[in-house]
Amino acid sequence: MGKVYEALDEQLTEFISSQHLFFVATAPLDRSGHVNMSPKGLDSFRVIDPKTVAYLDFTGSGIETVSHVRENGRIVVLFCALEGPPKILRLHGRGEVIERDKPQFGDLSKLFPASISARAVVLISLERISDSCGYGVPLYRYEGERTQLPAWAERKGVDGLVEYRAENNRASIDGIPGLATTGSSQEREADAHIKG
Repeated sequence: MGKVYEALDEQLTEFISSQHLFFVATAPLDRSGHVNMSPKGLDSFRVIDPKTVAYLDFTGSGIETVSHVRENGRIVVLFCALEGPPKILRLHGRGEVIERDKPQFGDLSKLFPASISARAVVLISLERISDSCGYGVPLYRYEGERTQLPAWAERKGVDGLVEYRAENNRASIDGIPGLATTGSSQEREADAHIKG
């Protein structure tokens, strides 16, 4: 049977840290807008404290999650056991997008492996934590992380990533503003500060 938790305890935190994959879902306020769900990996999720979590948001072709969180804050993160005992864990909360030019980004980004592809940290204050059985989730075996995203980012380089974000991460598919700092001089200065 499913259970609702007041906060993340040691057992839930251990379950989260053992997962290689999680999903993030958001939606715009406009009822005609597109709901979004994104799979995430690459050692990009951290439990900050029993009521706060964060994940590193990598540069990509879309900006749906960031746009929705900036617009209304609503977000849910889902973990499901693909190996071992079945379990689904949902973390509902209010998110905040910490972009590269914000002072808080430097401290938060240190919680994760270094990546020039990082465009923001999404910080989430948890409002509801619940689990369910996961009996319907199939078993899969983890083989390793894909290397394409880090390799693509390295080929682009810092300036290439800034330009890519300026071209592709300004707005969601529904026209909701995305990254506030795309292509800005502050973003380039933040890169220099983080690297050096």
